[in-house]
Amino acid sequence: MNKNCLILDLAHSLHGRVKRIEISYKSLAWVAGGVLTLLLLVLALSFSYLRMSWKMSEFERLRAEMNGLKTRYVELQRQANQHNLQMASLETLASEVSARYGFNEPSGAGDGAPMDSDSVANLRESIEQYNVLEAASFDGIYHHYAFRWQEHNQPSLWPVIGVLRSGFGGRMDPFSGEGAFHTGIDLQVPKGSAVHATADGVVERACWSGKYGKLVVIDHGNGLKTYYAHLSEWEVVPGQAVRRGEVIALSGATGHATGPHVHYEVRVSGTPVNPYRYLAKGPNPQGLTTTHSDLGL
Repeated sequence: MNKNCLILDLAHSLHGRVKRIEISYKSLAWVAGGVLTLLLLVLALSFSYLRMSWKMSEFERLRAEMNGLKTRYVELQRQANQHNLQMASLETLASEVSARYGFNEPSGAGDGAPMDSDSVANLRESIEQYNVLEAASFDGIYHHYAFRWQEHNQPSLWPVIGVLRSGFGGRMDPFSGEGAFHTGIDLQVPKGSAVHATADGVVERACWSGKYGKLVVIDHGNGLKTYYAHLSEWEVVPGQAVRRGEVIALSGATGHATGPHVHYEVRVSGTPVNPYRYLAKGPNPQGLTTTHSDLGL
């Protein structure tokens, strides 16, 4: 018997013959080594693939963070430009105050002439006002003085004379056919009808705004704003002061609208509220019939 090889005896079931196969241990060692090498190669490739996948995921994460930082940088630049414009407006206002009270007069004017008590008091008051303007923000000055002239700061007038087609609250969306929340009321009027401000205020926006189409937003102070949407023309510009009853736009069907009408909203601190709670206190235009159920009450 050969002790240097592995002997396998295979018997044939039909002929009864026995076939002997001899395999040397050296050959078995080579086969085992080859199989082990193949396994190690597969493991190495698998590890390399997993490592590459992890690096790709890290790269995607870092790229997303970089894009987020770029977006944030652009936003910060926009805010910085806006603050610079506000500061420029504030400096202009301070210059006008200085010019009004004689701060810009030549230093030689009036040399040797004593100032009376009224002039000294006016000068001190002017300096105090200038210091207040220099330390205050543009927004603070705007909100402090913008609405002091108001006589009617509550929306108490219907914006148009028309037919109420949709009230405040739940309704069926005319485009999707699904249930939706209606944030205002829809008043059907012919295209080009005059739209009136429902209270005194300052125009915050007069622009195109997505589904609202052409939109006017009036700020009445104390967090109270009114929205007038689907307009065909603007008759006011942002920053303009308007009185109750003044024409601010013409009705239309711009934006997400099925026909000519005015979408009217009242918002308190950014939250839409039922306009009827304000309109019920004011005069109801002739030809506009309403019920509590129509208005979502």
